[in-house]
Amino acid sequence: MKATLSGNTVTGEETGENARQVDVVALGIVTAAILLFVATGSEVAPSVMDSLMERGPGPDNFMLNAFLLNIAIIIFGWSRYRQLCEEIQLRKAAEKQARQLAETDPLTGFLNRRSFNECVDRLIDSAEASGQAVALMMIDLDNFKQVNDFNGHSTGDLLLRECAQRISQSLPKSALLGRIGGDEFAAAFVFDKSRADTLNQTASSLVKAIGESTQINAISIEVTASIGMARSDVPGVDGNRPDAHAMLEMADIAMYHAKRQGRNDFFWFEGLMADEMRFRTELESGIRQGIPRGEFVPYYEQQIDVQTGELTGFEMLARWNSPHFGIVSPDIFIPVAEDIGAIGDLSESVIRQALEDAKGWDSRLTLAVNISPMQLRDPWFSQKLLRLLVEANFPPHRLEIEITESCLHQNIAQARSLITSLKNQGIKISLDDFGTGYSSLAQLRSLPFDRIKIDRSFVTSLIENKDNAAIVHAIAMLGQGLKLPVTVEGIETGEVLQHLMQYGSIKGQGYYYGRPRPAAEITEWLAELGNPAKPDMPFLIRKPMTANDAERAEAGATAKTEEPVEVPQRVGNG
Repeated sequence: MKATLSGNTVTGEETGENARQVDVVALGIVTAAILLFVATGSEVAPSVMDSLMERGPGPDNFMLNAFLLNIAIIIFGWSRYRQLCEEIQLRKAAEKQARQLAETDPLTGFLNRRSFNECVDRLIDSAEASGQAVALMMIDLDNFKQVNDFNGHSTGDLLLRECAQRISQSLPKSALLGRIGGDEFAAAFVFDKSRADTLNQTASSLVKAIGESTQINAISIEVTASIGMARSDVPGVDGNRPDAHAMLEMADIAMYHAKRQGRNDFFWFEGLMADEMRFRTELESGIRQGIPRGEFVPYYEQQIDVQTGELTGFEMLARWNSPHFGIVSPDIFIPVAEDIGAIGDLSESVIRQALEDAKGWDSRLTLAVNISPMQLRDPWFSQKLLRLLVEANFPPHRLEIEITESCLHQNIAQARSLITSLKNQGIKISLDDFGTGYSSLAQLRSLPFDRIKIDRSFVTSLIENKDNAAIVHAIAMLGQGLKLPVTVEGIETGEVLQHLMQYGSIKGQGYYYGRPRPAAEITEWLAELGNPAKPDMPFLIRKPMTANDAERAEAGATAKTEEPVEVPQRVGNG
């Protein structure tokens, strides 16, 4: 094993050989000096005694000088021998420290990735020889970046040490423990194939242990872990016997599957996960490449006054026109873009296009745009949006930003700051998906929203479901009481529309009025509705689309584009 000391590379074998050489030489010198001391001393000592007793002339000067020189040599030799021994000990200690630094993580004391792989390979060979198998865990802390962002890296380091301790306490004492990345850990240990069921218990206990609240510097920190697991007796991704590298890959795939399934859980590797992972990787690559290529485009869904049938504006919905996948639904690419940190660039690209499109519409028509929870945490989002408005020369009062209710409980103070900043620019703010989150009436009053939107999950089935009808009624009455305009999503039938008309002047949108359409079709459609001779005439949707019309429209759209791509089948927990 190699270790770097003061810029020079030495090996353990070289150090040991040098030590043996120094020992032999130094010992030989001291031994020769001692023998010479005895020889000269036997000659000089009697003469010295005769001289002191006045029985002789005293020792020969040459022999006396030789004797004294011999004493000096012995003293020097012994001193040098001790120095060499201390130097060797220091060199050995430095080599041990260098080897430890090369093999372990200095923060947690766990093995680093390279040494962990080497140890796992040896462990697999040993387990196979004894008829056993190796289980490997990939452990990733959920949302650890937020801990660093909100509390500082020093707190993050303390949290990593605490999690490392909990991992060590939850796993067998013989387990190999490694820190693979910033907030990623790995563990490997031998298990009896006849008692494989105990592994699930071990993983479950580990998830529970990491999920317990942690007190660091008087701050309570909540963190969870997603765990992927793999076995050495199960073929790897390539179908062959897995080594350490392959097992890490298998566990990593299972770990990401755990994250996509809601985090704070563990999953065993299954073959279908590899297909899903490859699909995911292709999506990530396609998103990163597609943003600068302009593959993400805005589609527009009508917003109608349900009482008068007047067109009041559009909600912008992003679509991915991928040359590889076809038309991809936002339900697929939005979560992926959020995970890889590309949602900001994607949203900015689509909003820029939408502002340019809406600038050519009638000035009475508004544009509603959804923002991601990730953008809500961006302290510069309002400035970025204002820059887009200035570039497009788009009036801020025609823009409506929709914030989902589930975003509010994540950071209410940051949400309030963002909403206030946007409203100061003249932008309208809407609370989207109202009724599905955790916002209280106190929050609704404390945050300066301009509109609330009733989630489509309550609207589509309100005729058949009395509970949903009651919820829609309650929210509509709440909006009237708070003097907050209401928008209803998910109007798909005339029967639902007739029910909603009892609540007065509210906005509605849904497939009953037509499917979302690209900018070119919207522009053509608006030209048919408008009357240049009467600019004050409202855009009346005199004949909303029937179900058959909607089906024909959908069929026509499908004939122009490919079917939206589907996610591969999910696999379950082992």
